[in-house]
Amino acid sequence: MKILKRTLIILAVIFIIIQFVRPARNVGNVNPEKDITAAFAVPNDVQGILKTSCYDCHSNDTRYPWYVNIQPFGWFMDSHIKEGKRKMNFSEFATYPLRRQHNKLNDIIENVSDGEMPLPSYLLIHTDAKLSDEQKQKLIDWASAMRDSMKAKYSVDSLRSNR
Repeated sequence: MKILKRTLIILAVIFIIIQFVRPARNVGNVNPEKDITAAFAVPNDVQGILKTSCYDCHSNDTRYPWYVNIQPFGWFMDSHIKEGKRKMNFSEFATYPLRRQHNKLNDIIENVSDGEMPLPSYLLIHTDAKLSDEQKQKLIDWASAMRDSMKAKYSVDSLRSNR
């Protein structure tokens, strides 16, 4: 019993100490000239869907829930945000080369169609981010139209490549 009590005290102290090690927040570093809206016409309804279901992990402006103030949940969310922004960042989308923009529009179509985005783990807490069939179709139609407009505007060869 003495060992259990000592172990619990040590774990409690460690838990308290890690509360002081917090990742930097991903907020407010948005330049409208670099945003996806600078590269493409994004209707208000599509922009609303993107902000609610995508921007927390795929932009430079995350809405943080209360639980990120508790470590290690904050670290977990920080790693998700960094990974999401590495794959696609709507706040930097206009700076991507044309090939990457084209490929990322394809990724939106594929990931939304396959139900891979938003992540199921994200939807456990952020139920408002769950996409209805109608919202999925809006995103797919919009991304398809933007991708196709790129094909019409630029040579197909300039849009082909790996991500």
